[in-house]
Amino acid sequence: MLLALTHWLGQTMGIHGFHVFDYITLRAVLATLTALTMSFMIGPAMIRQLTAYKIGQAVRTDGPQSHLIKSGTPTMGGALILVAIIVTTLLWADLSNRYIWLCLIVLVGFGVIGWVDDYRKVVYRNPKGLSAKAKFFWQSVIALCVATYLAYMATSPAETELIVPFFKSIKLPLGSLGFIILTYFVIVGSSNAVNLTDGLDGLAIMPTAMISAALSIFAYVAGNKIFAAYLAFPSIPGAGELVVFCAAMTGAGLAFLWFNAYPAEVFMGDVGALALGAALGLVAVIVRQEIVLFVMGGVFVLETLSVVLQVASFKLTGNRIFRMAPVHHHFELKGWKENQVVVRFWIITIILILAGLSTLKIR
Repeated sequence: MLLALTHWLGQTMGIHGFHVFDYITLRAVLATLTALTMSFMIGPAMIRQLTAYKIGQAVRTDGPQSHLIKSGTPTMGGALILVAIIVTTLLWADLSNRYIWLCLIVLVGFGVIGWVDDYRKVVYRNPKGLSAKAKFFWQSVIALCVATYLAYMATSPAETELIVPFFKSIKLPLGSLGFIILTYFVIVGSSNAVNLTDGLDGLAIMPTAMISAALSIFAYVAGNKIFAAYLAFPSIPGAGELVVFCAAMTGAGLAFLWFNAYPAEVFMGDVGALALGAALGLVAVIVRQEIVLFVMGGVFVLETLSVVLQVASFKLTGNRIFRMAPVHHHFELKGWKENQVVVRFWIITIILILAGLSTLKIR
């Protein structure tokens, strides 16, 4: 919206200076600040309302005993993140860009799924929330629709090839079907991975914000023909505008961490975790960095694998590999304090993000 206004003021009205808003980097900075400011302004009031409506988190009694004091802490705070991202993106992004609208659709779609799940849990006191089958079905519908659209709207082979990090010439042609399958698993997988990680104060939101910031760099490179050619990356016309979306996600995530840091005043809930994870997956697909997302999101991958291995081991052998899954609870039960688990997982994420960013040049 504001981009269109600056175009009108600069080109139609002939007012000098407004052309600077054409630069993606400037709009990314403004998007980050806008999302931060909006979240800081709305956050306290939202927390008060959630508390007044008694929309509180139920805590598992079989987990670490230190978590029992968190019972009743307001949840569904992820709605704050989504509002900040959506409004900021609409203000600063180029709304004629199809990738922007795809990201917003996925963000809202997965957010609605998470909202229904949270609402049933905290309002109707249904511990199961939205059934696993229903949740998976609607996630699949959205992911497959987006994947099919991207596959058949691709204008060059580069938009559907699988890039192998650290190698210039290894690009695996997937074809439309292969691309759709990969995109589906990346979006749904990353969505649920972030959701599984969201079990400790600040554990999921900080890696999400950092990975989003890192993906913005890949989006900028993919959308810039000169940089893409120099770094041997695929040139994806229009992908550069995703920098603004990622910046909004980073700003909203950092602001939410202000309220979600230990001891948390509010929890993100499925409404935030499912939506943010799906958005990260979609951005990675568009800029053709699925494997790099797998690397940078290593903490999310570890959390997911711990649950899969735990369930598989118990069903097959009757024994548990971890004291409790996801794995962050395992470390807590081994004696790590909650803050130690969170900060150490943040450090691991920083290391993995640096490894992912190194693929920009080491090829």
